[in-house]
Amino acid sequence: MPLLEITRAVTSVLPFGLDETTAAQVDQYAAFIHASADDVVDKALNYVFSKDRDFQDFLKTPHAKQVAATLRVRKGASNGAVEQSEKKLVAGVESTASVRAVEA
Repeated sequence: MPLLEITRAVTSVLPFGLDETTAAQVDQYAAFIHASADDVVDKALNYVFSKDRDFQDFLKTPHAKQVAATLRVRKGASNGAVEQSEKKLVAGVESTASVRAVEA
């Protein structure tokens, strides 16, 4: 029996902005916990969502199901490879010119 259980999750890289100071702290926290910046943002958001009782109540309302998606997701290559496009990294955040979907 293996000691580690690896769960494969489909992740999407989305274009969004972060304050430069916040982006730097995401990179620093990622280094601190030996994880990727993507993991830090994902886990931090999930933590906030799970701890916010008002948000949890909102999710149970019909209005929550009618919220229009504002984040655009572009499908990546079917084999999980990263799309090769011009990208700039500023404080660990990809520019909106590069949007990808990756299977991790």
